[in-house]
Amino acid sequence: MNRFRNFMYGRYGFDQFTKALIICSLLISVITTLTRINLLVILSYIPFLYALYRSFSKDIQRRSQENMAYLRLEGSVRSKFNRIKLWLVGTKTHKYYTCSKCKQSIRVPRGKGKIVITCPKCKAEFVRRT
Repeated sequence: MNRFRNFMYGRYGFDQFTKALIICSLLISVITTLTRINLLVILSYIPFLYALYRSFSKDIQRRSQENMAYLRLEGSVRSKFNRIKLWLVGTKTHKYYTCSKCKQSIRVPRGKGKIVITCPKCKAEFVRRT
């Protein structure tokens, strides 16, 4: 264990991007076993080998910049999915509509019956049932 600790001293190690690369590699390999496409075997090795390279790299600054870029991308994708989830499912207390003129998203309370909704951006009015 001490040899491994000495070997990893000054190296980058594992982070969120490395974990995502390993998960991606595993998913591709599972798809390969289900579809039996031989080209995917090679494609499953690429993210895994890059994850190993990142883990043992001594260029800590560059690896941390890559991780930050990945985290920014992941955050934006998660926020978009959360917005889509809110749009589709909504909440128990509010409902979401889109203005037909300016495409602004508008949140209105549920259970008020038919109401006139005024867009805060373009001041257009439309009637919807909540």
